[in-house]
Amino acid sequence: MKETICTALGVLGSFAAGFFGGWDASIKALLLFMVIDFVLGLVCAWTKKSNKSEGGGLESHACWVGLCRKFATLLLVMISVQLDTVLGVSYIRDAVCIAFMVNELISIVENAGLMGIKLPKSLMSAIDILQNKSNENNKNDKE
Repeated sequence: MKETICTALGVLGSFAAGFFGGWDASIKALLLFMVIDFVLGLVCAWTKKSNKSEGGGLESHACWVGLCRKFATLLLVMISVQLDTVLGVSYIRDAVCIAFMVNELISIVENAGLMGIKLPKSLMSAIDILQNKSNENNKNDKE
């Protein structure tokens, strides 16, 4: 029984890793950032400091929306793997992973700030630069 379960989990893990383009540093970092962001979001809500709910506390709807967004992020990574394959390139998935890692990092830092953690000015400056570049890219895309 134990061997059957281990084999099944191994097959499922290999199958999932294939959909994510392999189990490398990019996907591990993205998943780690996603877990950290989710946990810190729960801590913020538990301490009534969340900006995702009306009273700042834990709400199942806000939690569900957060999980759905994380799932959608992973779906977009899977789509980028397929685009890499179809186009015969190997950079789309990495770019998508990096972009989502930056988004997760921004959210992690925001949650840390809500928890009262003093943030280094250099980190805040770097995030401001990234947000400004993202806003510029979005503005250029609309024109």
